[in-house]
Amino acid sequence: MKQHFLHALLLTIVCIVVLVGAYTLVIWGVAQLAPGKGEGETVMVNNKVVGYKLEGQKFTDDKYFNGRPSAAGYDATAGSGSNKGPSNPDYLKSVASLIDTFMVHNPSVPKGDIPSELVTASASGLDPDISPEGARVQIPRIANVRHISADKISALLENQIQTPFLGIFGPQKVNVLQLNIGLDKLQ
Repeated sequence: MKQHFLHALLLTIVCIVVLVGAYTLVIWGVAQLAPGKGEGETVMVNNKVVGYKLEGQKFTDDKYFNGRPSAAGYDATAGSGSNKGPSNPDYLKSVASLIDTFMVHNPSVPKGDIPSELVTASASGLDPDISPEGARVQIPRIANVRHISADKISALLENQIQTPFLGIFGPQKVNVLQLNIGLDKLQ
């Protein structure tokens, strides 16, 4: 019995050292090689940090593209989905409310043409990207508010579209923060 206890204790100590100490140091070391040294990639405009490349942000002004809604309130420390299924009455109310809000700000878009990503939160609640279609339906509103031609905004959008990794992994997407920075540069 004593012999088994000592082996178990030794194994526990070795696992703590390897899994808590060594593993943490390896992950930290790899993070130091990444852009932002594991702190996230900041986006700067005029030497001022305006956001993070991989974190969604809330844009409510009609002159900007709106991103995907966040169940976490765009708080990276609380990033998560709502965990409510499509038959949950609270979830359905929330989506209906988001559709109504979208329609108020984008009255020219038929309800059936609203991309689902603009009225439903992602699993992380922090998705920084939307589909090109999600951006295209917002162009009339932005063109009207900014008094810029829709063609000019469309050209900006087309230049911002990121293609899937290796051409096959994932959908096309547009980073909302980068797109909005480009909008501000248009004027």
